[in-house]
Amino acid sequence: MMILNRDAVREALKVYFIMGSPNCMDQPTHVLREAIEGGITLFQLREKGVGALTGDKKVDLAKELQQICREHHIPFIINDDIELAIALNADGVHIGQEDEPIEEVRKKIGTDKIIGVSVHSYDEAITALEGGADYFGIGPVFPTKTKQDAKPSNGTKLIEELRTRGLSIPIVGIGGITPKNAGSVMRAGADGVSVITAISHAESVTEAAKNLRNSVIGRI
Repeated sequence: MMILNRDAVREALKVYFIMGSPNCMDQPTHVLREAIEGGITLFQLREKGVGALTGDKKVDLAKELQQICREHHIPFIINDDIELAIALNADGVHIGQEDEPIEEVRKKIGTDKIIGVSVHSYDEAITALEGGADYFGIGPVFPTKTKQDAKPSNGTKLIEELRTRGLSIPIVGIGGITPKNAGSVMRAGADGVSVITAISHAESVTEAAKNLRNSVIGRI
């Protein structure tokens, strides 16, 4: 388990890889190892969508992926499933606006875990901040087909607004991000970029992660 302060969270967000078994063209464990080789800095298990694992199979996959992250000192975050995160002593959770209130999540997982929150407006950002969020996920920045229920893309507008209004909390941009447009997300004020299929569906997962990392690190 890692306990990260705000600066460490900011660093960890640089190349943030999200994945579950429905997003993989290969075995998830293999994809994660290749992505780590390419330079990802944080991993989130998001086991959702058509064909997603449930029950013991989901738990077994989570344990395998968590072990790989531990071996390489990569923070391991779980999307939405607070109970699973607690059971596995994961490094943190990521929640959306439709999930339970952040205050409740914080009470359940404790003060030494990371909580990321998806926000879509300044008001949502303030609520999350006051509730104890460690970082914001903002998007979709660009159009994406990965999430069927994704909201319309809004560019980097909200990232810029939050920074202009003085919010210094770590921010990661998500949605339709590629090595070609990652620089614009960073210049808008994000601390990192988050991707799913840009890495998991790539012909070479390692190369895709490496290219994304280069485009992010090179523009800070």
